[in-house]
Amino acid sequence: MRPEYRFDYRKARPNRFAGRGKEERLVVVLEPDVAQVFKTPESVNQVLRALIMTMPQIPKQRVSVK
Repeated sequence: MRPEYRFDYRKARPNRFAGRGKEERLVVVLEPDVAQVFKTPESVNQVLRALIMTMPQIPKQRVSVK
């Protein structure tokens, strides 16, 4: 690698992929042993949704606006 790079920002263009996702996403990094079991995002989501169904429901607390 060079110690310094000179970029010509006049040639820069907007990121064409920036608005592609319609919904907000969260990226989570799995530990290697977990990633060996869950190969796809769908499999992770399926197991997490099943786990959520087994959890006790916590009532939402109201937030007072002052």
